[in-house]
Amino acid sequence: MSRQILLDVELPADLDQLRLPHALDRRLQALLDRQDQGDEMSDAERSEAEGLVNLAEFLSLLRLRIENSDRKGRAN
Repeated sequence: MSRQILLDVELPADLDQLRLPHALDRRLQALLDRQDQGDEMSDAERSEAEGLVNLAEFLSLLRLRIENSDRKGRAN
């Protein structure tokens, strides 16, 4: 069962800020590159990569929803 929660959040004017910070993005890419190359990863590294992927996906979804909301607001 899904839940909907409405939050009042102050958003940055520059939506590019809703991305993983550069250092975290580099770390995620390094972990994913290791996985793609078939290198052995520890449980902690797999968990770290999964958490970073989830965070990146959440930020992307948030950014897209904001952009969509802005478009709808301009159309009205």
